[in-house]
Amino acid sequence: MTSRLFAICFHATRPTDLSRFWSGVLGWELAEGPDDDVAILPPDAAGFRIRFLPSREPKSGQNRAHFDLTSASPEDQRRTVARALELGGRHIDVGQLPEEGHMVLADPDGNEFCVIEAGNKFLADTGSIGALACDGTQEVGYFWSEALRWPLVWDQDQETAIQSPNGGTKITWGGPPVAPKTGTNRLFFELALPTDVDREAEIDRLVSLGATRTDADESGGGRALMLDPDGNEFAVQGPR
Repeated sequence: MTSRLFAICFHATRPTDLSRFWSGVLGWELAEGPDDDVAILPPDAAGFRIRFLPSREPKSGQNRAHFDLTSASPEDQRRTVARALELGGRHIDVGQLPEEGHMVLADPDGNEFCVIEAGNKFLADTGSIGALACDGTQEVGYFWSEALRWPLVWDQDQETAIQSPNGGTKITWGGPPVAPKTGTNRLFFELALPTDVDREAEIDRLVSLGATRTDADESGGGRALMLDPDGNEFAVQGPR
């Protein structure tokens, strides 16, 4: 067995406020996190949680990853947008065209997300979070497919996507051009090890796939901080 995706983590200037926003938008249950953070729990035990970690660093530039939320109907899309606006979200312009059916918004901390129009076949049967859409190379898509043992469900024109064998949210990478990375990502993956997996052996496996250990490694606390092939931060935690 290998690491599993335990959480998508947000660095947040106001973690509690942001957790309440996303709990309200998604209808997920609020919970205290394991490290004095706050989290929301997925409705399905097979899914990942979303954790909100305190950070004093303000957001700068567009995130490398954002959620694509699904809609069952045009009315459902309008309700999701209205609920997000009521909870403190706002419309933003990232260059989308007027004829495009999805709506682009930002949460109260400025993190971009999309509410996708009904009838999107690629995101059918994925749940409320259809995708975590990432700015990234084909290489990083291959890396995460091997790291999580999630099969590729799209691999064309250097665009890639993976999905758990159990279904649920897809993780996608749009291929080149990839914008230069500036500073620490606000969204990052947290992996958790099964109890029967040797931590150092798993870290060595991730390195062999193209990951890099960082100088900020917190091995003494049971948490290794690493970079994927595109330089995105992720954490490997002990059993959860």
